[in-house]
Amino acid sequence: MKVKNSRMETLKMLISSQELSSQEEVLKALSKEGYKLTQATLSRDLKQLKVAKAASMNGKYVYVLPNETMYKRVSNPRSLKEMMMTPGFLSINFSGNMIVIKTRPGYASSIAYNIDNHDIPEILGTIAGDDTIFLVKKEDASEEALLKSLANAIPELK
Repeated sequence: MKVKNSRMETLKMLISSQELSSQEEVLKALSKEGYKLTQATLSRDLKQLKVAKAASMNGKYVYVLPNETMYKRVSNPRSLKEMMMTPGFLSINFSGNMIVIKTRPGYASSIAYNIDNHDIPEILGTIAGDDTIFLVKKEDASEEALLKSLANAIPELK
C-alpha cells in the first residue's frame, strides 16, 4: 500500500506541474520518477484521483486534478525533488498586534503547530488556513522579541 500511496502522490505532482495530454505521456513521466506500471493500473489511478481533461492556455487538452489547493497547476514546473526541498515559510507581516504569515499551499497548519508547541509568551493565539497563519501578539510584546522567539519555531526566519 505504501508504494501505491507514493505513486499516487507522485502522479498528483506530475499532473499539477506538467501538461500531460495522454496516458502514454503520463506513463513516461512516471517511469522517469521510477514507477513502472501498466496502462490499466494508470487508468484506475486516474479514475481514483478523479482526474479529468481540460483545455490548457494554449488550447491543448491536458490532464487536470479536481480543485485541491495543494495541486493547482503551476506556471513554472520544478522537479519533485526541488519541490520537496523548498521550505514552506514565505513571509511575515505585522499590523498592530496582528501578524500574518504566508506559506506555500498546505504548509500553514504544520508551521502553526510548531509555533503553538514552542509556547511563545508573546503570542496570544494562532489560526491556520491552507497557506496563511493569523497570529495575535500580546500588547506589550515587541516585534523584535516576537521574531526572535518565532525563529525557534520557523527556522527560515533566522
